[in-house]
Amino acid sequence: MKLRDLLKYNDIVIQCHDNPDADALASGYGLWWYLKKNGKRPRFIYRGKNKIQKSNLVLMLSFLEIPVKYEPDFSDNPELLVTVDCQYGQRNVTKTEAQEVAIIDHHQKTVELPPLSEVKSNLGSCSTIIWDMIRQEGLDVVSDVNLSTALYYGLYTDTNRFSEISHPLDRDMIDCLIVNKSIITEMSNSNISLDELKITGRAIQHYHYKEQNKYIVMHAEKCDPNILGVISDFSMETAGINVCLAYYTSPEEVKFSVRSCVREVHANELAAFIADGIGGGGGHLFKAGGTLRPEKLPETKDEKEFDAMVYSLFIDRLNQYFDMYEIIYAKEMVLDTTDMEKYEKKPMELGYVKMTDIFPVDSLAEIRTLEGDINIRVKEDTYLMIGIAGEVYPITKQKLESSYELTGNKYSHSFEYDPSIRNIVTGEKISVLNFANGVISTGKSRILAKKLDHHVKLFTAWDDEKYYSGTPGDYIAVREDDEHDIYIISGELFDDLYEKI
Repeated sequence: MKLRDLLKYNDIVIQCHDNPDADALASGYGLWWYLKKNGKRPRFIYRGKNKIQKSNLVLMLSFLEIPVKYEPDFSDNPELLVTVDCQYGQRNVTKTEAQEVAIIDHHQKTVELPPLSEVKSNLGSCSTIIWDMIRQEGLDVVSDVNLSTALYYGLYTDTNRFSEISHPLDRDMIDCLIVNKSIITEMSNSNISLDELKITGRAIQHYHYKEQNKYIVMHAEKCDPNILGVISDFSMETAGINVCLAYYTSPEEVKFSVRSCVREVHANELAAFIADGIGGGGGHLFKAGGTLRPEKLPETKDEKEFDAMVYSLFIDRLNQYFDMYEIIYAKEMVLDTTDMEKYEKKPMELGYVKMTDIFPVDSLAEIRTLEGDINIRVKEDTYLMIGIAGEVYPITKQKLESSYELTGNKYSHSFEYDPSIRNIVTGEKISVLNFANGVISTGKSRILAKKLDHHVKLFTAWDDEKYYSGTPGDYIAVREDDEHDIYIISGELFDDLYEKI
């Protein structure tokens, strides 16, 4: 769906979920702004039993002049109703009759979506979706500091102060927006009440700790999701705790926060594993979180039974996660290759970039891809390879020239998310593809590989802080000419990239 698809309607009502949070208010505000820019007169409402009272949200409505109205008894039958940050028919949004319905949301799909819908559950906030949709229409929200600040705060709060961001589009929005930082600071410092301080204390007093894996689990009362981050961060100050999970349950959602302080556990991966099939999770290496959807869990109307089920689910998934991985440190070990077969790269065009064509030697650069951000320091012989799925990885000049033949042509390809590179010091951001040239495998890039039958965490020789995860069906491989150059190859891509010798 494109925002322009909504312009054929005149009587438009925007509705966010009951008890709206900052992301719901910001995304609804963004849609209202777009429609007003295009000559419409939309109404922006929320319903439910409770009017907004939380201090930071009251400040948000006042400081940023958000035109939302509390309409608990709304009974009009508008030509078009657009629900933002929720899905029409879900339990967290009071049903409003309308001639036609549209949905814009970033949560897991739990209802049948109408033709007019834009649901991207891999993004950290609905604010990001609205920002991107407005951008696609050729408008720039930067011209309105109030709206920019609202969208920024929507993502900020929905990702626990950016700690749970996993998609590069969320990071792109942060980089692009011009915001009023003093307002952000004031709203953030009004984020926890005395009652929430008591919730934090009670959650910390009652915990489950597993000494073998050094993880702690804490169940909090329902609260602002940011409080879970407060609980988790405080707990991570404790000696003997490497991983923390804090959560609350409610009829509408189960929200959880994950923290890790060891390189062997990526918090974003753990959050995604916990929520797999029943919600969504993601974030950074050391801070992450997610949501479980009650609709995806076994049905029960007893609150205590539901809480016990969720608690058991978290413990079971944590134990599964810790038990299933083999950890490999490429710098320190040599693989047993007796049961591995020899392969060589198929002759297909890939892309490469010489880093000094973009930034000077010794520049600190951040490469942004769908898989995450990679930080590297530019050297004279630093190159980047661009794979068939848009994956980007460093390679030395020597290995590039020994394994590939330069075509002399520009490399042109489209991906779900085009990788970009940013100078960390100056902030200058450039598309990697603008500097990419083509290469074709010479057949000299030979590897030994085998299909994995278990889960692996691999710390490569060029990055011993971040691991690559391999799952059953993926391949573990090592270059024939370098026993420490070990890497994981996606099972979906392996047959397209390699052929057996």
